[in-house]
Amino acid sequence: MFTALLFWIAGCASVISKQVRKQVSSDVTFAEVLKDPEHYKDQMIVLSGIIIDVKNTNEETLLEVLQSPAGFRGEPKDIDKSEGRFLALGDRYLDTKTYTKGRSITVAGTVQEKRILPLGKTEYTYPLIRVNEIYLWPIIRRHHPYSYYSYNRYYWWRRSLLHQRRLPRKSR
Repeated sequence: MFTALLFWIAGCASVISKQVRKQVSSDVTFAEVLKDPEHYKDQMIVLSGIIIDVKNTNEETLLEVLQSPAGFRGEPKDIDKSEGRFLALGDRYLDTKTYTKGRSITVAGTVQEKRILPLGKTEYTYPLIRVNEIYLWPIIRRHHPYSYYSYNRYYWWRRSLLHQRRLPRKSR
C-alpha cells in the first residue's frame, strides 16, 4: 500500500523541476505577457499548449505553440480555449519527427522579447520564450473494446467453441 501511495504521489508531481518552479512568477498570466512581452522581459513563466510548427537551425529550435490552459501537472487541459500563440526558442536541436504539429508540450522559460511575424494575411505579435525546460506529453492511445486487435486477442476461445460445434459425431 505504501508503494502504491508513492506511485500515486509521483504521478501527481509537476513535469517542471522544483528549482525552475521556484523562479516562476505565479502572478503573471499569459494574457498579460501577450499584451506586453517586453514589460515581462527575463521573468520565468510556465506555459502549456499545442505545437503548431517547428523550425530547426544549426544551434536551436523554434516552436510555434498555441497556448492552452494548464492542468494540475502542467498538461494542456482544454485545447479549445486559448489566449493566443507564443514562440518557444530552445538552445538545442529538437527532432521535428518527435516534436510534431498537434503534440502537447509544457514549457518553462524566460520571456525575451516580442516578434512580429506574418500569420495568414495579417501580422501577429508573438511573445518569445527562451526555453529552460520543455516537456513533451506522451500520445495516449486509447484501446477501443471492439477493435480488431481486441477481438483477435480472444480468438483462441472463440475458435475452440466453433471447432467443437463442427466436429462430426460418430455414428454406431
